[in-house]
Amino acid sequence: MKKIICISCFFFFHQFVTAQSAIDVLHYKFEIGVNDQNDTLKGTATIRFIVKDWKESVSFDLTGVNKEGKGMIVERAGFSDDHFRSSFLQEGDKVRITPATPLKNSDTFSVVINYKGIPSDGLIISKNKHGDRTFFSDNWPDRAHNWIPCKDEPGDKATFEFIVKAPEKYSVISNGKKAEEKISGSFKVSHWKEDIPLPTKVMAIGVATFAVTEYKDSPAGIPVSAWVFPQDSITGFRNYAPAPSILKFFSGYIAPFPYNKLANVQSKTIFGGMENASCIFYDESSATSTRSVESLLAHEIAHQWFGDMATEKSFPHLWLSEGFATYMTHIYIEHKYGTDSMNNEMKADRRQIAAYSKIANRPVVDSISQLMQLLNPNSYQRGGWVLHMLRRQLGDTVFHRIIRSYYEKYKGSNADTRDFEKVAENVSGKNLDTFFNQWLYRPDIPWLKTGWTYSGTEKQIIISVEQVQSTAAFHFPLDIRINAIQGKPAYHSFYINEKKKLFFIPASAKPDSVTIDPFISLLYEEKN
Repeated sequence: MKKIICISCFFFFHQFVTAQSAIDVLHYKFEIGVNDQNDTLKGTATIRFIVKDWKESVSFDLTGVNKEGKGMIVERAGFSDDHFRSSFLQEGDKVRITPATPLKNSDTFSVVINYKGIPSDGLIISKNKHGDRTFFSDNWPDRAHNWIPCKDEPGDKATFEFIVKAPEKYSVISNGKKAEEKISGSFKVSHWKEDIPLPTKVMAIGVATFAVTEYKDSPAGIPVSAWVFPQDSITGFRNYAPAPSILKFFSGYIAPFPYNKLANVQSKTIFGGMENASCIFYDESSATSTRSVESLLAHEIAHQWFGDMATEKSFPHLWLSEGFATYMTHIYIEHKYGTDSMNNEMKADRRQIAAYSKIANRPVVDSISQLMQLLNPNSYQRGGWVLHMLRRQLGDTVFHRIIRSYYEKYKGSNADTRDFEKVAENVSGKNLDTFFNQWLYRPDIPWLKTGWTYSGTEKQIIISVEQVQSTAAFHFPLDIRINAIQGKPAYHSFYINEKKKLFFIPASAKPDSVTIDPFISLLYEEKN
């Protein structure tokens, strides 16, 4: 592995191999230069941070050069204050900077890192579907350090700015607000600033030839725009047009939109959509699709609150981002198209969860090391179902208060599953430990074998409910509908806390049929 070492006259190599300091990054300033002659990026990163626990040196994530020649080479790194004479070491995916004078805890400092190279990932330099050259960041989950020095983890949020120098023909889109744009020779310099602290996973730049429109029905003070390739402007502007109404709905249901704009961008992301804060990137096919992309838009826009503003502390709690966005999308669908439409979505999600549970024995809160593997039905559909069951069990009003309270408490910061549980318990006044433990920390789901008979002698319906999974019994309420031959159906609710239960319902006549879970309120798989 190639190492880059710069040593001042005051240091020897062994002094670099030291324990690392705990820091909190406050602000990033990234100056990025790209060109059309080659894929080499030139960058300068100025990083301001506060020291939490000083231990001789400070390090940042940055991918070094691999055997294919891709990666970043640090040319110079040190403290911006000349008083702190320093040395640096680049090794593997780290840049370590050691000052001559120890730093003090709780003090704020800045470092400057000059680097260049061909990104191996994170900044996708390629051609779009029309053969035109494009540059799009693609940071999730921890791929930002392939092209920018940073603390590449969701728990460390910072404000930031991008100053991008690119050939004059390109436009640049990024998070936040455009502070300045000017022409310098044959290049255009675009300066974007974001004053809300965010994790690296949702920091973004897009450099391409764009057609841009701002929707007239945007909320007051929040321009909602579409940035698409010029060849796709007609369909792209049409496909992204639901964004303003989606934004308005979530602003009312959750909280006011936290950012100063919302740009929806056709891009070269590897995902269907990427929820970069105020600057969402969508797969390039989304702008030309003949099918509605409304649910995709809703999912990524919901992330602006959950995932971007209220962020998981660490990736095992990803459901707080993806599960929330999944269920918020269903709530939007329910609002616009009705409960039946939402229930159809929930049933489809339930089928995916059941199928996944047969091939992957993993819980929702999952410490799996390959982060891309977290993009599975547990994080998305099952996380959404947990919220759905919480809503069904506590009621719409209490659930809505929980969602708003959780966001209000953790906007701009980070939370984990137990933090959300505490909010839910405080709002509802109920102990939800069993609920959270079984649905989020157990890998399985209930397998239910149900049946019923009618006793004319006893004038009663006998309903059997058996959990046939090999693991311990789940505890949950179960709704049942008795479908009469004539007259209105009757509804009953029972609490299941054993592997097998019998329930007896008085009835003067044999019913036409019995329906388990008529309101689509329980995550389970039915076994014949």
